[in-house]
Amino acid sequence: MNEALRNKLAANETAFGLWVTSEASAVTEVAGLLGIDWICIDMEHGYLDYRDIQTHLSAARGTNLTVLVRPPSQELEPIKRALDVGAHGAIVPLIDSAEELHAVHEHFYYPPLGRRGIGGERSVKWGLDLEQYVTNANDELLLIPMIETQRAYENLDEILSADKLETVFLGPGDMSASRGAVGEWEGPGVAEMNLDILRRATDRGISSGIVARSTEEAITRRDQGFGMVSLGSDIGLMIRQIKTMAEALGKETTGHRWF
Repeated sequence: MNEALRNKLAANETAFGLWVTSEASAVTEVAGLLGIDWICIDMEHGYLDYRDIQTHLSAARGTNLTVLVRPPSQELEPIKRALDVGAHGAIVPLIDSAEELHAVHEHFYYPPLGRRGIGGERSVKWGLDLEQYVTNANDELLLIPMIETQRAYENLDEILSADKLETVFLGPGDMSASRGAVGEWEGPGVAEMNLDILRRATDRGISSGIVARSTEEAITRRDQGFGMVSLGSDIGLMIRQIKTMAEALGKETTGHRWF
């Protein structure tokens, strides 16, 4: 798990990803065929569930694609169940302190690092590969906290000091909202904070991830040194492409019918 992604990050290359919000497993299949490095299946927002995670994981089989899940909370159940169906790791939302990240460790890792229970689900090939999986999971799985509030920024040094931390993921929209700029992607001061988080993480040998909203922004984030850059979401990319084509064809994109 995650070997190809870790190799890119270790080589200071940018690993490009895709945020998955649709249940259609063809999205993941195509991402793998195109050589996308990672996907994040979003359970925090929208309607995706554990059955959807499993179908996306099946679609990724035979590729180097890292399949991460963003659980709806930091609680035991969604993290444990996402891992049990075979997720390669988690991007955990709203981590505000080192204490909160340590609590997630308890759910995420097997003893002695945590308290994750051993089950016979898909992650261990229904028990057929249990010994190998549980022996290696603590080293292979990837736990990525999201830094997306003013409080997290204030506690950044303590969060970055946590054990086994390899990558953090930035959430500019929620960071902006926590600072009073609700609905803005990079509200006042947030652009500078993003680069400060990137610098401070890099100084500790920790990579940083962020979502790009356009090709130009993806290039900028790559050039700034972000190790993981999401090209957008599956549905968002479809909307972006359709709007671009419609506008090029002289069609109005704000109405209900374009053609």
